[in-house]
Amino acid sequence: MLPRLGGATLGRGLVTAYLSLIVLIPIAALVAKSTDGGIAGFWDSVTSPLAVSALKLTLICSFIVVAVNVVAGTALAWVLVRDKFPGKAIVNSVIDLPFALPTVVAGITLLALYGTSSPVGIDIAFTRAGIVVALLFVTLPFVVRAVQPVLLELDRDMEEAAASLGAGPLTTFRRIIFPNLRPALLAGTALAFARAIGEFGSVILISGNLPKTQVASLFIFAQIESGNTEGAAAVSVTLLLIALVILLLIGRLTHWSLRHGR
Repeated sequence: MLPRLGGATLGRGLVTAYLSLIVLIPIAALVAKSTDGGIAGFWDSVTSPLAVSALKLTLICSFIVVAVNVVAGTALAWVLVRDKFPGKAIVNSVIDLPFALPTVVAGITLLALYGTSSPVGIDIAFTRAGIVVALLFVTLPFVVRAVQPVLLELDRDMEEAAASLGAGPLTTFRRIIFPNLRPALLAGTALAFARAIGEFGSVILISGNLPKTQVASLFIFAQIESGNTEGAAAVSVTLLLIALVILLLIGRLTHWSLRHGR
């Protein structure tokens, strides 16, 4: 057994100090900056027409991306776990590419592939569809990597027993596989949504930063460039609160799912 270095008190103190330095203090500074003009100034910043439009577009695109990821990510994880095909190891590695690739490089790649000079004849540059594609690219791994380990550990005997009792593939998936996947699927969904609402690098080029394609992160950047740091901080805090609410909600759903599964 490894010796306890300083006991539980020291361990909690180190964890608290680290979290405070890396997370809590910067967030507190952001909140303080957002309220430099008072609550009225904060409210005016987040309810301005441009801010509301940017936040609305961000949420709509993020929810679309999450919905697609739930289906496509689960299907990808299923194929990687249950099927054998040439190049499987390559596909498995490519899924992690968005983790390693700088997001600005991803934006350049998507703009070259789906821009005005697209080699495949698809031009979605400077459109909302382009934003969704960029967000799909950077959030691809989250659901896949959350679901994949659960599928690997899933007891196949239960599926075989259900099939022997006459259950079809859809019934087996709905009654046996999906309840086991649900907590991991919710966790992957939460991570994908949190990444989508704050994404910047991959969307800045393909969106063109036009008024109709300005997501919240680009709006924040524009406010900083124009010297409105209080407004930028106010919208940043709003995004932070939205992400926190969604993560807490999905956390509760995950807890319910685990308890219900038992």
